[in-house]
Amino acid sequence: MVRLPYTTALTTLFSYGLLFAFGQLRDFFRKFIDWFKDKNIKGYAPICLGLEDFYVRRLYLRIQDCFSRPIASAPDSWFDVVERYSNDNNKTLQRTSNTTRCLNLGSYNYLGFAAADEFCTPRVIESLKKYSPSTCSVRVDGGTTELHAELETLVARFVGKPAALLFGMGYATNSAIIPCLIGKGGLIISDSLNHNSIVNGARGSGATVRVFQHNSPAHLEDVLREQITDGQPRTHRPWKKIIVIVEGIYSMEGELCKLPEIIAVSKKYKAYTYLDEAHSIGAVGQSGRGVCELLGVDPADVDIMMGTFTKSFGSCGGYIAASKDLIQHLKHSCPAHLYATSMSPPAVQQVISSIKVILGEDGSNRGAQKLARIRENSNFFRSELKKMGFEVLGDNDSPVMPIMLYNPAKIPAFSRECLKQKVAVVTVAFPATPLLLARARICISASHTREDLINALNVISRVGDLVGIKYFPAEPPKISEANHDKLE
Repeated sequence: MVRLPYTTALTTLFSYGLLFAFGQLRDFFRKFIDWFKDKNIKGYAPICLGLEDFYVRRLYLRIQDCFSRPIASAPDSWFDVVERYSNDNNKTLQRTSNTTRCLNLGSYNYLGFAAADEFCTPRVIESLKKYSPSTCSVRVDGGTTELHAELETLVARFVGKPAALLFGMGYATNSAIIPCLIGKGGLIISDSLNHNSIVNGARGSGATVRVFQHNSPAHLEDVLREQITDGQPRTHRPWKKIIVIVEGIYSMEGELCKLPEIIAVSKKYKAYTYLDEAHSIGAVGQSGRGVCELLGVDPADVDIMMGTFTKSFGSCGGYIAASKDLIQHLKHSCPAHLYATSMSPPAVQQVISSIKVILGEDGSNRGAQKLARIRENSNFFRSELKKMGFEVLGDNDSPVMPIMLYNPAKIPAFSRECLKQKVAVVTVAFPATPLLLARARICISASHTREDLINALNVISRVGDLVGIKYFPAEPPKISEANHDKLE
């Protein structure tokens, strides 16, 4: 829950209002300057209208050095950030041959598998030699290898479902799957903060879409009751099917889904549940099996389980795990399976190997150690940030922790100052978040040492004081009994 301070809300609104006013004024005078410089092809309408790219021109381009920073190494706990410069007030950025070694607080490398691993890397290299970087084919033609079949079986066993299906891209898993599950005459009830891939998949399905308040089972029940009572628009016929879609960990909030309560409501009204575990699978739970394990939910109670391999497993692609009948249906109807090139075999091997490490099937206990470390690191970092006075969103055990910035001027200030002190952070603003709720999103990894985290906390604290984003009073340091006796 965002606790936006009143004065901060006013100053943020004023800042955006000022930016909008001056931007519109500059655009007005620019029309006169460009009156005789019409760049459009004769007879064609402008392909980009002024208002459509107003935000990009007047705000994003001025701070674009804070985004899309190129790196020159594996995204481990530390990585090399390529230095850039601009000669035209940030309209374009030029790369240099210099790099800066920075602490990585932005990558989704939750379990540390993105870097070289003693078990995973040799097997990935071997698969590259055997299968090549690409199958150069879709799954239904020549794009299915032994590795793809092995991973589908392994994923189904790992998440506790009868069957699974792989896809080459995590985003496309949601956007292409949802239209295959439901169409006209169906009802999708989606959490208000669901990922854009879910939003686009729901819109493309042709089904009626309704939204419930973020992580509110009570409001979900109200929406379900109202929609079941009213039925389909105009005809008021009963819905053909209803699907409730939620995420395990919300990527911009770091909050855990209230899954037990949402499943109870869905069962009560005979609605199917679709769970997106992009950020939770492999990252939470005693054995890394996601929010179902963490919150004590039987996977059989979730009808469709979706996840990606781009976070905890250090690879790419996504999966759907469900009943055998549903997976068989998707194999014959999903365009992402029928027409898109299959996952790269080395990427598949990376996931197979990382899951085996997590399960301890590599003959070591490194998987359990990684899972324990990501929990400890996440909870330590979150608690320390809160003690300093930052407004931090999310729940314990979540490796995603947004630090609220709000004001547009604080977005580049926080990002640039952290980079100067060799800490690389990700700042997020509109349209990925609501206009007034800009934030820095910290992602913690099991590969971070306690020394790394303390170093990062010291830097963030100094920058927080400089930028002015400690919106709450800091907690006084606790004095141990031994130190207390010395002071007396």
